[in-house]
Amino acid sequence: MVDKRQSFASAPDRLEALGLNLPVLASSPHYVNHRTLGSSIYISGQLPYKDGELLGQGTVGREVELETARELARHAALNALAAAVQAVGKLDRVRIVQMLVFVASTPDFGLQSRVADAASELLIEVLGENGRHARTAIGVAGLPLNSPVEIQMVCTAV
Repeated sequence: MVDKRQSFASAPDRLEALGLNLPVLASSPHYVNHRTLGSSIYISGQLPYKDGELLGQGTVGREVELETARELARHAALNALAAAVQAVGKLDRVRIVQMLVFVASTPDFGLQSRVADAASELLIEVLGENGRHARTAIGVAGLPLNSPVEIQMVCTAV
């Protein structure tokens, strides 16, 4: 939830208050980090990278604990926010419409939504009402580079 004392602060101020910075995203010759179509901005799936390093590998419910997966989801969401800012220019202009959270997990894990909650909480902490979104959390057999989490978003500019 957004702290009422922070509700009038700008999104960059709230991000800074959390001790976070938007990362610089690496580019790829195979895809773009975002694509705008009309008023919608489609954010490519983002992994939990920090300073060019994947922060974790493995399957949630086996090698990766729930709390670790939640922290990795926050990092992936932060990377998705960075892609959104690339598209709209300023953090205060980002509104999240939908978030898809993919969790590489064991078949019996069943807590994918708790992993996704950490990313949702970050978006709301930083963007306030503009961070509230429709969401899907899905358990999958595997993700690129054996990442435990991948996040994809659809955004719009305000």
